[in-house]
Amino acid sequence: MRSQAGTSFHVEGPSIRALSVTQHAALRKSRVYKIRATPPSESAFSSLVPQTLEEFDSDPEIQELHNRIATRGQAALTREEEKLRTRSLARLGIPSFSQLCADRGVSPLARGATTILQLNIGLYCNQACGHCHVESSPRRTELMTREIASRCIALLDASPGLKTLDLTGGAPELCPEFKYIVTEARKRGIQVIDRCNLTVLLEPGQEHLADFLAEHQVNVVASLPCYTADNVDSQRGRGVFDRSIKGLQALNKVGYGIPGTGLSLDLVYNPGGVFLAPPQAKLEDTYRIELSEAYDIQFTSLLCLNNMPIKRWADELQRRGQLEEYMSMLVDAFNPGAAEGVMCRNTVSVGWDGRVFDCDFNQQLDIPLGGKDKKKVKTVFDLESLDELTGREFAVASHCYGCTAGFGGGCGGQSV
Repeated sequence: MRSQAGTSFHVEGPSIRALSVTQHAALRKSRVYKIRATPPSESAFSSLVPQTLEEFDSDPEIQELHNRIATRGQAALTREEEKLRTRSLARLGIPSFSQLCADRGVSPLARGATTILQLNIGLYCNQACGHCHVESSPRRTELMTREIASRCIALLDASPGLKTLDLTGGAPELCPEFKYIVTEARKRGIQVIDRCNLTVLLEPGQEHLADFLAEHQVNVVASLPCYTADNVDSQRGRGVFDRSIKGLQALNKVGYGIPGTGLSLDLVYNPGGVFLAPPQAKLEDTYRIELSEAYDIQFTSLLCLNNMPIKRWADELQRRGQLEEYMSMLVDAFNPGAAEGVMCRNTVSVGWDGRVFDCDFNQQLDIPLGGKDKKKVKTVFDLESLDELTGREFAVASHCYGCTAGFGGGCGGQSV
């Protein structure tokens, strides 16, 4: 049954479910008390990287994927992934994303003024999460150079309408240019977002990271897909929950998430299974109660994202034989209001290598900027100002249904 926008999305079946907030809480509640009985250790942590690599190298599914990348190439696998999504929609008799938007009266898929510049400054990460749409890990070596970082700062100067610089990765803090970019952006009065995995705060060499973020009044958007250890660890790696809690406590200690400090700490939830994210406001209340009671942790707000059917998540869906079901669920929950608020309308994405894209998801799928223009824009060196992109159509494909399902689910959280 097709669900209507503005409701909780329940898709019942033998292999796929969309859970309401109440169901989420009920499934996890019994586990919370076990965690409270064994809080995170007070001892200092060593680097998470060796453990991540051990798990990464011993996972047969990950190794099989990397063997395919080595033999066939990443570009070929990305094209195959898109074909699988497109064929799934064709078998279901579902039109292309752009056609459905037109049929449902969505405004033209074109850019407004660019107010957010999102930089993926490197794919290196101390974690290797199962849902990661950029396939980050300690094995990745791609990092933004000073030359490209400086050009991005120059674009800030040349784009007066730009208000926010959004830094992501990988673990962006582990890029050598991270502090340079933050410092230069804040000198210019640009608000900076750090998309933080929390465990990076406990990595050797990052002992003063929380103080640096607070000093520069960086908004922290932190990944925490659940408030229980088993759900987080199953998605992000053994022991990641305990480290994440310590990271949150370190941020609280310097004022993040504490009312009146002006230091914003937003948490990010994404589903731990094959279902859509529930409404942000209701789940936020549950997060707030559980984290406060168990660990005395405070935060500013909760952002809920849907898992995008690309990269590692797409591979898992394909292995389970659930890709078609998942795509059907996304389309069933298509929300025209969410399509009006997709981030491509006001955000430009730049990769670690300086290439320019309509969004971070398109970047990972190597989909060039949309629109037809005499000036071919491929990298930041092809632009004098981000204002040049205003009014230009943005590129879409089958994965875009992930941002328009239910209450929406792009990088900024739910849009309706």
